Amino acid sequence: MILSKEHPGEIRYRSADPVLTPTIPQEREGTVSYVVFPSGIDRRDDLGTPNRFDVYYGMADSKIGVARLDLPEKLP
Repeated sequence: MILSKEHPGEIRYRSADPVLTPTIPQEREGTVSYVVFPSGIDRRDDLGTPNRFDVYYGMADSKIGVARLDLPEKLP
């Protein structure tokens, strides 16, 4: 979900499908199986790609992973 910068209570966009889903064995087997949850996000301006984000997330409550998120110029 993307919130308004000026009014954080206002939802600007919400994905119809989950952005993260447990697909690999490390996300499906662990303390709490079949669970992934974002825990941090880092905008990668240092790479010259302001629409790229690294999303750090919990994997089955036993490991930490990172996923790459590339935002399109225009959201649907």
